[in-house]
Amino acid sequence: MDKNDNYWWYITASADAGSDDVLFSLADISGSIGTELQELPEGGARIRMYYRNSEPLSHWKKKFTDAMGDWASVAIEDFGKIENQPWNVASEEAFPPLPVGKGLVVLAPWHKGKEPKDRMPLYINPGCAFGTGYHESTQIVLELLEAHIKPVMTTADIGTGSGILTIGALKLGAAKAYARDIDPTVIEEVRKNFVLNELDLSKIDLCTGDLLKDFGHTTDILTANILLDPLTSMVADVPAVIGKDGLAIFSGMLEKERPVFMKSLSAASMEPVQELVKGDWWGVAAKVKA
Repeated sequence: MDKNDNYWWYITASADAGSDDVLFSLADISGSIGTELQELPEGGARIRMYYRNSEPLSHWKKKFTDAMGDWASVAIEDFGKIENQPWNVASEEAFPPLPVGKGLVVLAPWHKGKEPKDRMPLYINPGCAFGTGYHESTQIVLELLEAHIKPVMTTADIGTGSGILTIGALKLGAAKAYARDIDPTVIEEVRKNFVLNELDLSKIDLCTGDLLKDFGHTTDILTANILLDPLTSMVADVPAVIGKDGLAIFSGMLEKERPVFMKSLSAASMEPVQELVKGDWWGVAAKVKA
């Protein structure tokens, strides 16, 4: 991997009028560390998304095209390399402290020491992986986790991305946390975020994993902030992990996808406990039917 920080990759995409939120969501899901949005005179919008050079451009293009699958109106216009930009300054402006829920605040590392006194800080290096906290779907899970977690619970985060949900769980009192991601390249970045938050690493079981295949553990709370297809593939395996008294929190889905997932939830003998909507995004806390 090229460790030269003097350049960044970019991808430029456009979409129809009224699609600004979609473009920003795709940027976040694909791992962008910053964006510039331009409203087009003829209608519609164009977004330029910046990515770290720690991965080849083909890696980021694949993440973006995978994410844009459900939005036919989004098109990639061009891509390439930007050199010698004052990116650290732009990043600081792009990631201000973000209050979440009743008592959490998501902070980039350069804001450490500026935490609101009445909120618990979750430090995340923006752009390291999906789940910076600035995306609505991540905020949905954090709010539901804050509402339902109790001290000394055990948690599992499937598709951990940046590790933010595991960080939130442990800071909210979890005694043990399992974190899994199918992408081995994110594991080291996740570990850096754990260290940044001064977590007790002995409480965390972090490794690669394909959803719940070969998981082999039981937990009080399971979180999964991924996309509809992997969620529907996994949901049937969730009751065996959380048991009759546990809770699962699912997000990463558009509100319009709710009916599809609710059918899968019911088929897995699970029922909703609480639902949240933010922007176009939807999430649900669910338990096994009695």
